[in-house]
Amino acid sequence: MATTKKTTKKAAPRAAAKPAAVKKAPVKKTAAKKQPAKKSTVKTAEMRSFRVAKDAQSFKNFQITRQTVYWIILIAFIIFAQLWILKLQIEVASIIDAQQAQLQSY
Repeated sequence: MATTKKTTKKAAPRAAAKPAAVKKAPVKKTAAKKQPAKKSTVKTAEMRSFRVAKDAQSFKNFQITRQTVYWIILIAFIIFAQLWILKLQIEVASIIDAQQAQLQSY
């Protein structure tokens, strides 16, 4: 509830006095009820029968695309990583063989 400030008026001379105005009680505003949002219906396209789409390119044709370059780079990285791991495994195996040979010689 909001409170209102009372204002005080200075007394005016009697000759200029006006009759007191009748104060009306403040009218309370009623909150307007919001109507629920209307759901718009979207018409969908009619269903069509399925058709096999024609290929844009022949399967036998080869054309280098951006995807081809990505795949080549990925395969090259995988092969490089596998060769590096194989090299490390061979080195570790040779070190272990050398240690075992040294221990057996004692």
